[in-house]
Amino acid sequence: MHLSSLPFLLVLISGIFCYYDYDTGYYPDPDDPYVHSMMGPSTAVCAPECNCPETYPSAMYCDDLKLKSIPIVPAGIKYLYLRNNMIEGIEENTFDNVTDLQWLILDHNHLENSKIKGRVFSKLKSLKKLHINYNNLTEAVGPLANTMDDLQLSHNKITKVSANVLEGLVNLTVFHLQNNQLKTDSVSGALKGLKSLLYLDLSFNQLTKLPKGLPPALLMLYFNNNQITNIPDEYFQGLKALQYLHLSHNRLTDGGIPGNVFNISSLVELDLSFNMLKSIPTVNENLENFYLQVNQINKFPLSSFCKVVGPLTYSRVQHLRLDGNNLTRSDLPQEMYNCLRVAADISLE
Repeated sequence: MHLSSLPFLLVLISGIFCYYDYDTGYYPDPDDPYVHSMMGPSTAVCAPECNCPETYPSAMYCDDLKLKSIPIVPAGIKYLYLRNNMIEGIEENTFDNVTDLQWLILDHNHLENSKIKGRVFSKLKSLKKLHINYNNLTEAVGPLANTMDDLQLSHNKITKVSANVLEGLVNLTVFHLQNNQLKTDSVSGALKGLKSLLYLDLSFNQLTKLPKGLPPALLMLYFNNNQITNIPDEYFQGLKALQYLHLSHNRLTDGGIPGNVFNISSLVELDLSFNMLKSIPTVNENLENFYLQVNQINKFPLSSFCKVVGPLTYSRVQHLRLDGNNLTRSDLPQEMYNCLRVAADISLE
C-alpha cells in the first residue's frame, strides 16, 4: 500500500468496521459510545429496562433483553442500541421524542418491512448510522435522511433495492448489502445517486451480472460468492478511485474477462480466487496484492504483469497467490524476477 494513502485508509476502515465487525473482534476507542454501555450506573432519564451510562448519557443500551417492541426513548438520546432482541416492528410514533437521533442499531432482531409503519425513519433528520443486520427484511428500508453515512442491511432476505429509497443519500459512504437474495436487475441503477459512497459489499447474493450504475467514488467493492460469469468491457473505467476489488467464488472464465478490464491504475488489491480462469488476466503495474488461488491456470505470461521491464517499469505486486492451479515452480519463467522484483510472497502450493 502506498504510504501516502495509509492515513486516509485507516480512518475509512475504522469507520467501516468500528463497533460491529463480527469477525475481527475490533475494540473501539474509549471515547466512543459503545464502550460506555457497561460503565457505571444509568441516568434517571432513561427507559427503565435499558441503560444510559452517566459517563455517556446520550446513549441508551437495550441489548439482550428479549424485547418485542422498542421502549419509549426519552428526549436527549442520540445513540440507541437494540441488538439481540425479538423486535418485529416499529410504530410510526416510536421516535417522535428523538427526531435528532444519530445512531440506530437494530442488529439481530426479527424486523419485517410490513411491520415498519409509515415513514418512521424519515423523521430522523440527523440520522447517520442505521444498522439492521440479521433481520427479516425483504426490501431496503427508507426513505432516509440525507445525513446518513453508514447503512448496514446485511444478512436479511432482501430481493429489492428501490432507487427512490436511496434517493438523496449524498453523504452515504458505507453500504452493507451482503448475504441477501439480490439479483442483478434488483440493484442496477439504484446506487448511482450515492455520490459519496466509498464502500459497497454485495457479496453472498444471487448476482449473475455486475450491476449497472455504480457510484464513481467507490474505493472498496465486494462481489464475492455470487454467480457472475462475465465482466463488460471498460466496466470499471469510471471508478477512478477504486483500490480494493473482490470477485472470488464466482463463475468467471477467460472468455468473460475482456483484455484490459482490470488494468486499473488505482487498484491495490484484486481477488479472483475460486473461479474458472485458465490464464492470468492483465493487471496494472501498480497492483500490490493479487489472489488467483483455486482456478485452472496453466501458464504464467509475464505480459499479464509487465508490459515493459526497465529500471522504473516493473510490477508492484508483493503478494501473489496461485495455489490450487495447474502450475509448478518449473512453469515460472526465470525472467519473472525482473518483472516481479518486489514480490515477497508467491504461493504455488
